[in-house]
Order: sequence, then C-alpha cells, then structure tokens
Amino acid sequence: CGGFYTHDDIREIVQYAAERHVTIIPEIEMPGHTTAELVAYPEYSCTGGPFPMPGGAKNCPYPNFCVGNEATYVFLQDILSEVMSLFPSAYIHIGGDEVERQQWQQCPRCQHLKDSLGLADEAGLQVYFTKKIEDFLLKNGRRLMGWDEIMEGGNLTPTAGVMVWRGEGLARSATQ
Repeated sequence: CGGFYTHDDIREIVQYAAERHVTIIPEIEMPGHTTAELVAYPEYSCTGGPFPMPGGAKNCPYPNFCVGNEATYVFLQDILSEVMSLFPSAYIHIGGDEVERQQWQQCPRCQHLKDSLGLADEAGLQVYFTKKIEDFLLKNGRRLMGWDEIMEGGNLTPTAGVMVWRGEGLARSATQ
C-alpha cells in the first residue's frame, strides 16, 4: 500500500513491456471503487465527503463519483488525458464493476440527471456515465474496456471491450 509511479517510471515500464510484445492496458476505476480518489477530491462525490482512507476494514465507505455533477466529467477527462499520454494501448479500462448505485438514489444531482434523461433507475445512470466516458475515449482514438457490469442496462457499443469475471453466461453475452 502506498507509493506512486512517476511519469518516467511509467514510460520505462511501458517500454520494457513493448520490447517483450506486451501491451499494458491501464485501469482507472470509475464510477465506483474510487475511495482513494475521493479522499483527495471529495467534491466529485455525491456527499462531498470527507472520507477515511480504507485500511482494509470491511466497513469502509466506498463512495462513487457523482454522475450528476458535470465537473466530475471534466476531472475524469483530465485524468484520462494524462493516462492516454503515458499508455499507447488501444484500450483504456475503466473498471465499472461493483458500483454502489444506492448512493445515487440519495444524491439530488444524480436524481435530477436521472429525471431529466427519463431514466428508469440508477443502472441507467451508469449506462449514461459509461457512454459519456466512452465517447471521450473514442474522440481521442481509444476504446473503452470494462468489467462485465458495464453491460447492465444495455446500450453498450460494439467498440467497447468487456472483461468477464462473473460467469460463463456473461461471457456469451459479451461476445454477442
């Protein structure tokens, strides 16, 4: 736990991998699994924090990015731009798994977005979020990859890559 990679460290790792015909696909977790980001930047959460940094405890909060806050997308696009400058892979992995959508049920901004888009539920908010991030990646010549939860709610584009971890049936769905 702890530590970080500098840009030079990442460039060295990417070069080392490329020399061995390996492509590194970075995974930048969103919209869930974002506790570390939201400890540092709580303004992009639904509640504004503060959040404790988890130390392995099972009862830690796992806040999501607020999908109803337009500033969240600007923040994430800045991060993704930096990631794309360091990793030449065709895909950028966004995670997309184990999102605790009930947080969005309590968030006025998320509920306003859901209502304004005429979405039936919070799964629709995740579809909206994923599509918005995917559009940004596509405009920058990259493709979105995520865990199989990004298929929930439909509307997954044929350019997205899906990594299945929850069963063979989902693998069949992902290939279709």
